[in-house]
Amino acid sequence: MAPYAQTNIQFFNQLRSLEYSAADLVLIRGSYELAMELFAGRFRPSGKPFLCHLVGTASILASLKVSPVLVAAGLLHAAYMQGNFGAGRGGMSRAKRRVRSVVSDEVEKLIASYAKLPWSDKTVPEIYETLDRMSNSDRDMLLLRLANELEDHLDLGALHCANAESRRKHIQSYLHLCVQMAERLDQPVLAEALEGAFSETLAVEIPAFLRSGRRKSFVTPAFSWCRSIIGKPFGAHNSD
Repeated sequence: MAPYAQTNIQFFNQLRSLEYSAADLVLIRGSYELAMELFAGRFRPSGKPFLCHLVGTASILASLKVSPVLVAAGLLHAAYMQGNFGAGRGGMSRAKRRVRSVVSDEVEKLIASYAKLPWSDKTVPEIYETLDRMSNSDRDMLLLRLANELEDHLDLGALHCANAESRRKHIQSYLHLCVQMAERLDQPVLAEALEGAFSETLAVEIPAFLRSGRRKSFVTPAFSWCRSIIGKPFGAHNSD
């Protein structure tokens, strides 16, 4: 298992060992508390709690000793795509951008840029070709994306999704470029970790019955409020 945090306690201990300042920890803890609200009941398609994925992504970034702003953004990187702001579907709005009242403007700008970044078999090669011309803020946002990809593929996580074979094909068709992008961002440790996670995902087989049956992230409401608030039978509720 990779030496990255999956819980808030592990994460905060990691940050302290890396000597992030008290002010840094205040910013990052605020981001974690907001993430708890936005991602309550949400899971990755593998069945992994979404909050663990967010903590893992931030932990990867912290291990690279990046700025506290980037670490805080790691905890909220999916806020505008999959966070629950209480109304409507994913995406950005004026109301959602009030997130900046909880975290700094710099953190909010990073997660907004992350939400706008197209990431597919067509766009990743284009991003790779333009990397050297990116601004520092865009390079930070790309580093955030690479940390997300590593976290998603750690511990064979991609193989626990219903579309495991498609995810393997994504590695072969375009995600392998993440390794080279990490190298070009002067992050050799991240590049090595990505290469290892991708190679393991391509090489290992797990029993089909361990797959979750989900292709996308989903929400499982608590039984106690599912009927009264949502008005639907209790159990897992799919969400894009």
